[in-house]
This record gives sequence, C-alpha cells and structure tokens, in this order.
Amino acid sequence: MSKFPHLAAFAALILTGCAAQTPPSANSATQVTERSLPVGTCINIGNTLELSADAPPPPAPLSETDFRHIKEAGFTTIRLPVRWDDKSSPTALYTIDAAWMDKVQQAVDWALANDLNVILNSHHFNPIHEDPAGVAPWHGGVWRQIAQRFADYPEDRLWFELENEPHNKFDDSNLLATLAPALAAVRATNPTRPVIIGGEEWSGVDSLATLRLPDDPNVYPTFHYYAPFEFTHQGASWVEPSPPPPGRSFGSAEDMAQLQADVAKVEAYAERTGKLPFMGETGAYDRHIPTAERAAYHRAVREAFEGTGVGICTWAYANTFPFYDREQGEWLPGMLAAMGLPED
Repeated sequence: MSKFPHLAAFAALILTGCAAQTPPSANSATQVTERSLPVGTCINIGNTLELSADAPPPPAPLSETDFRHIKEAGFTTIRLPVRWDDKSSPTALYTIDAAWMDKVQQAVDWALANDLNVILNSHHFNPIHEDPAGVAPWHGGVWRQIAQRFADYPEDRLWFELENEPHNKFDDSNLLATLAPALAAVRATNPTRPVIIGGEEWSGVDSLATLRLPDDPNVYPTFHYYAPFEFTHQGASWVEPSPPPPGRSFGSAEDMAQLQADVAKVEAYAERTGKLPFMGETGAYDRHIPTAERAAYHRAVREAFEGTGVGICTWAYANTFPFYDREQGEWLPGMLAAMGLPED
C-alpha cells in the first residue's frame, strides 16, 4: 500500500464515483465526439511483445521499417500489446526488467517518429485474471514504472490501456477495485493522460451494457469484436475446451442482422454515458479462412460501425491474423481496402 500514496483516496473515489458518469446532453452527438479518442484506423502489433518468455519468438524482430509501412498504408494509430508479468518481479518493488522496458520504449519511439498514435497496454498479465485482488498491487507497481518512463511523452499521441480483456475471476464485481492501484499509479505522474478500460468477459461488445468507469474525464472505454466467434476463431487451437470447427462462412442474413444489433449496443452505450468506445481488436484467423473472406469480414465490420464514428483496431499487423506478408514484403490483397485504405 505504501507504494501508492494516493491509493486509498483514489480507490474510494473510483468505487463511489463510478456511477456518476456524465449523461449526454441534448446535443449528444457533439458531446460524444468531444469525449472519444482519435483512434481512427488502427492496427495491433500482435503476437510480438505480448508473447510469453517461453514462447517461440516471432518470425522477424520488430523494426522501425514496420512502423513506416504502417504509416505509409494510411493507418492513424497502432495498438502495442505488451506482456509485463513475466518481465517483472511479483514482489515489491515489482521491478520491470530494464532491457525489456527499453525494448518497449524503442517500439513506442519508432511509432511516434512515424507520426502514429500509440495505445500501450498490459496484455496477458495472467495472474490478475486468477487472483484480481491479490495481484492488483503488483499490476499497479508495474504501471507505476511504465507511467514514470513515459511521463514526458505527448498525451495526445500516447495512451495507456490498463489491462487487456478482463476475464475469469476478473469481472464487473471487482474490475474497478482491481484496476485502482494501476490507475492511481498512472495519475501520480500522468494526471491527464488518456487511460483506457475494457469490460469483463474478454471485453466483448456485450460488456458495454454493464461497463462502469471511474469518475475521471480522461478514462475511455473500449470493446473487442470477434462475432460470430464460430467464424473468426474456427480452428484456433488456443480456444478451450475446443475450437470452433473449420468450415463456417460469414455473410448470411443472420450475420448481418447480428452486426446491426451490435452496432446498436455501441450506440446505446454512447448515448447513456456520453463516451464513444473504440474497437480495440477485430479480426478473423487466417489458418482456415482465405484472405478474400477475411477481407470481406473486415469490410462488413468497418461499414457496419462506420456511422458510429468508432475507431477500429484490426488484429493484426503480421504473424497471426496478418494484414502484412513479411515474406513477400507486401500487404495481403484486399485487406487495406477492407479498412477503407488505398491499395497500390
């Protein structure tokens, strides 16, 4: 507790003030625009810095050239998933490996140098999903160091996402209390930097119905979109107890009706809270889905949500769910156009 001098007061503010989100005024469209992050068209640097320490390394190391490709393609923002739990000590002072912090900072610097916004997150901090209350101080201690390292970076270009996809024992009942140490640690050195929070059950679109945020004007909501899961994750070996079988197509009347229903959920959240969430992830697994079908899925999602103004972060740049073919040194056909970007 002594590591976070403002934690007790801040946690009390969170737990008592989370219901006090400002409702939209009669001019709600203007207010929503003012209370959203300018994410624009965004891509995740997936299966790279969020890999576990014992996982095989990605096929190619991240380089500044990657960020130049992304900028030249027309993207506005990158989301940088980073794993911290196996790069830090689980006991106070929760010290992050210095070389790892330098590596993360280098990636952020490359992105900013190429005029890209950056969403820097904590990804796969697995212990917090098993023991939210017990791990919260460790998670907060990690964010204290991240916040200190990037305190002088531009607030309009670098944003912090406290934890990716809360799930398991990390849910609505303890979400804000669990994140209180991290948010207090960030606010100690970054009092007005945008901070992003997603809801329970892997931050799916349905989590918006019950997502409550701290009474902090610089905290913003996010959600992820992989519906229908039977299509986007067919044959995905990491889905337990068993992945959806290959062979599911996308584009039926029922699929399109579900898209419109999910758009309505985002619109309802924005109307209720005055904050417009952004889509932090969306994609379709490439192992059993041809590129043309993946592109069609991305186009449908983009076009469905376009009218809401939400920013969309695709998963992912290279490796799995790829948009970019490293071997060929080119973007996969149709994928950029699916996101409304020009193709050569």
